[in-house]
Order: sequence, then C-alpha cells, then structure tokens
Amino acid sequence: MEIIAYGVLADEEPLLREAFAGGHELRCLGLFLDRDTALTAQGHEIVLSSVNDTLDAEVLRTLADGGTRMIAQRSTGYNNIDLTAARDLGLTVARVSYYSPYAVAEFAWTLALAVNRRVVRAVHRTREFDFRLDGLMGRDLRGRTAGVIGTGKIGAAFTRIAHGFGMRLLGWDVAENPECLALGMEYVPRERLFAEADLVSLHVPLLPDTHHLVDKDALALMKDDAILVNSSRGGLVDTDALLETLRAGRLSGVGLDVYEEEAGVFFLDKSLEVMTDERLARLMTFSKVLVTSHQAYFTREAVGQIARTTAANVADHLAGRSGENTLVGLVS
Repeated sequence: MEIIAYGVLADEEPLLREAFAGGHELRCLGLFLDRDTALTAQGHEIVLSSVNDTLDAEVLRTLADGGTRMIAQRSTGYNNIDLTAARDLGLTVARVSYYSPYAVAEFAWTLALAVNRRVVRAVHRTREFDFRLDGLMGRDLRGRTAGVIGTGKIGAAFTRIAHGFGMRLLGWDVAENPECLALGMEYVPRERLFAEADLVSLHVPLLPDTHHLVDKDALALMKDDAILVNSSRGGLVDTDALLETLRAGRLSGVGLDVYEEEAGVFFLDKSLEVMTDERLARLMTFSKVLVTSHQAYFTREAVGQIARTTAANVADHLAGRSGENTLVGLVS
C-alpha cells in the first residue's frame, strides 16, 4: 500500500521513512493538504496530515470520496480537523498524543532567555561590528516569578527548569500536578497569575475555553515589564490585544513560536512576497518581540518519536484496533 504524507519537511522526511521502513511505500509531499490539493490524495487509503493542513468538512469529504479511510495526524494538536465530519464520513482519525515534552519546554525557555537578554538585537549589532551594550540590559530571573499556564508534561518540564533558575512558581490548570507541587508551585486563579508573574508561559491546548486566553483583560493585568512566551497554539493569544499592549510600550519581551493565523505562512518561504498579514508584519516591527516558525517541537528526538507513533497508529488502523491516540474510530 502507498501512504501519502502532506506538509513533510526536509529534515522530517528521513525520520518518517525510517519509521515506515520495511512496511508500506511512503509518498512524501511538501505541499499542504487543503481544498486545492485534496484531490492529490485520491486512491490513498491512509493520509498522514500535518498541523497546518486544513481538514474541514469539504476536504474530508473529498478524501473519503477518493478512497481515504484514515487520517493520521503527525502532531498532538488536532484543532485543524473537523472530527464531527470525519465521524459522519466513517473516517478513522488518530494523532500523536505524546512526544518529548523537553523539546517544547526547552525551546520556550530559549525564547524567554533570548528576549530577556536581547540576544537577537545583540547578534544583529555584532554582525555589523557594533559592540555597544546600550539597550541590551536584561534581568536576573532568580527570585522572580514564573507563571505557568498548563502544567501537563510540557508545563511540568518548563517548571523544572524554572525551579532550577531559583524562581518562585505559580501555576494554573484544571488539575494540580503533584510533581509541580513538589517543586513548590502554588496553584492560583488565572487573574492572580497574570498579575504577579514576571514571566508567563503558555502550555495548554487550543480549545473553545482557551481561545484567546490571553486577551486584553489578561494583558492589562500583567506587569509592564513582564515577559510572555507562547510555544503552544497561536489562538491562545489575541493578537490585536497584544499589538495594542505593545503599542502602549508595555511588556519587556514577547516570544512567539506560534501565531493564530500561521496556516499558509509558517513552514513556507515568503521572503520574496509581500506580507499581506498586517498583524504579523506589525508584530515583527517591535524589537522586543521574537517570532519563530512553530519549531519548538523540532528536535530529532521529538520528530522521530512522532514518526514512530504515526507508523504505530497506521498499524493499529490496519489491524482494526483503536488505541489511546485514536480520536475517531472503532471506539470513538
């Protein structure tokens, strides 16, 4: 059987092929799956999707009409898939419910440290042999307060690093994590966390209840010199509210690995095009803002684990099994 994979990155492809070696033939495409490309999947029972593919009802119907029976999402998030439509069409949908939490947690800290110590501005200067320190002053993190929104596996890994820095720990989640409590974390109402934290890092999934979790009210509560980091999902942050906050001269730094309108932009080379997303373009004008292209998960360990789990999900489907990664299927 030939399996087709969409949105495959150059560094990802060898790991994906290794995971499927000795089994089915794998056709890897760099293009994203959407209404314009869905017909290319015709005749393929299994489709491997990426987080920036568009799998709405129309796309899923096209896939089902073309013979697709399974969607294997190569990510934890699946807000890009219409699960109700998939169920109605009789499609199996699986995801990767777990991969290295250290990849994302470590990258979130990379963003936090980079904006705190003005690393990007410093590198731009030194490349032009400008070695002045004006405007590069950061702050010690020891003794300051880290606010962790979401204390699952990734949030807990982030918390362990914060503990290592000697930070006071505040957490917010629907359930308290014993591991975080053991590190001295105090779980508090969300409003108090925003108000007291010097660094706020987001580690919750994008759900209806968490959409624009960081809105104008949350931003108004934050300290003027606080740092905000989002390495989870772009829709957690209200971009318009963030822009207004930045225009007012508030926040010491913002690190964004995700953006709510990233589909069709991230993972692509837009350097020779006019950037038509005015909000993203305005974000880039602030020296205190660092935007990366959804790369927090992108380590050899994490991507390899994602590939192997995806291959296992496909094997489960072909064997008629449903497991912990099944979103829609035999026992959905």
